[in-house]
Amino acid sequence: GPLSSVFHVVHCVRSMDSLGTTKLALLEQPELGISFEKLNVWRLLQFNKCVYLNPDTLVIKNCDELFCHEELSAVPDIGWPDCFNSGVFVFVPSIQTFWQLLEFAEKRGSYDGGDQGLLNSYFNNWSDDIGKKLSFIYNLMANVSYTYTPAYKQ
Repeated sequence: GPLSSVFHVVHCVRSMDSLGTTKLALLEQPELGISFEKLNVWRLLQFNKCVYLNPDTLVIKNCDELFCHEELSAVPDIGWPDCFNSGVFVFVPSIQTFWQLLEFAEKRGSYDGGDQGLLNSYFNNWSDDIGKKLSFIYNLMANVSYTYTPAYKQ
C-alpha cells in the first residue's frame, strides 16, 4: 500500500479490545479503547529500541539522536512538567513490559483516562532522572509560543 512505499516497515496492530486475554477496566468505556492502542508499540520485538511519534507529529528534520536516549525518555508535559507528554518518547520493546502495562491499567487505571496518565503512573520515576527529559523541541505544542527568534535557531 501507500505507506509501504514510504516506510521501511509498516506494522498493523490489533485493537486492544480484541486481544481477549485481559479485560481492561477502563475499556468498558469504548471511547477510551483507542487511547490504549499505543501500548502495542512494546510488542515491536523485531527492534532493539524505538521512538514513538504520535500520528499528529510533524518531523521537520532527522532526529536519529533520540535513539541515544534510554527508556523511557520523553518531553515534559507543557501543563505538568513533572509528567511527560506521551506524544514522543523513546522505549525498548518488551513483551514483559507490554503485559505489565495491561495489568497495571486493569488494576490502577489511568488518572487522565488515556495512555498518558497510564504511562506516567507506570514509569513513575521519569522525573527523577534529568537525562530522560527530552528537549521541548522534540514535541512542541501548538499552544506554546516563544517570541525570541534567535532561541529557535539554536
